[in-house]
Amino acid sequence: MEVGGGVREYTVGATPVLDGYPEDQMCASGRGQPLLPWPNRTGDGSYRWEGQALQLPLTEVGRRNAIHGLVRWASWTAVESSVDAVVMAHRLLPQPGWPWPLDLRLGYRLGERGLEVQVTATNLGSVSCPWGAGFHPYVAAFGGTVDDLVLTAPGATQYLADDRGLPTGTVPVTDLDFRAGRRLGSTVLDTAYGDLERDAEGLAHVELATADGSSRTRLWMDQSWTHLMLFTGDTVGEVARRRHGLAIEPMTAAPDMLRSGDGLIVLAPGQTWVGSWGITPGALLPDT
Repeated sequence: MEVGGGVREYTVGATPVLDGYPEDQMCASGRGQPLLPWPNRTGDGSYRWEGQALQLPLTEVGRRNAIHGLVRWASWTAVESSVDAVVMAHRLLPQPGWPWPLDLRLGYRLGERGLEVQVTATNLGSVSCPWGAGFHPYVAAFGGTVDDLVLTAPGATQYLADDRGLPTGTVPVTDLDFRAGRRLGSTVLDTAYGDLERDAEGLAHVELATADGSSRTRLWMDQSWTHLMLFTGDTVGEVARRRHGLAIEPMTAAPDMLRSGDGLIVLAPGQTWVGSWGITPGALLPDT
């Protein structure tokens, strides 16, 4: 967790809930990484803030994008820990393309709903700054591939994208509508969603399950997370691992938020933002 502060693995007994990676390997394909201070892509890495032109390093070089923020490879420190919880901290310092200091905290706790994650950001600067958050866990496909699994997801609106992964507009979901739950089959997803349907507590849920419902995993998001990315992993670098997990990515904004402003949050000097999400394994879910 020191590198990137993310979730490397989550198991219940000997059963993996997440499709993670071994302790002695480098994280690949964003597995379990926090996406801060913006999720997804920024086209050309360039944007404007309060009249200032800013240029981020291009970290998705082939597509000329800056992708998934600035902290995925940073050093994080455990500042609190107990038998069932840990808080990781990182101070994001001003740098080219991002001239604002942020105090970042990732709180992980094992509780009655499984793994609960709390993300906290505080603007340490003297001026307002843009903010967005995301996370990149891959939910394991119960030892197989996602093809035979049933996906239930809350997005009522789908983002269209160009060949660089940048949004070109939105449409009501049709062929990629998973609100009622259906088998994934050969469907390829690298898709952002908005207008998330929520329960009485204000939570949005994504569930991945076997056809008979004997194995299930559910990811929940509080109201801080307004968008969702689903990725079936068809293009991950490790060919043998493609479609062996579904990336379910809570996001507070749409892709390219720094340029479009779609979902972008403004943090005033000294202001703190908090958002929570979590993963509940089937053993902790109520019977259906």
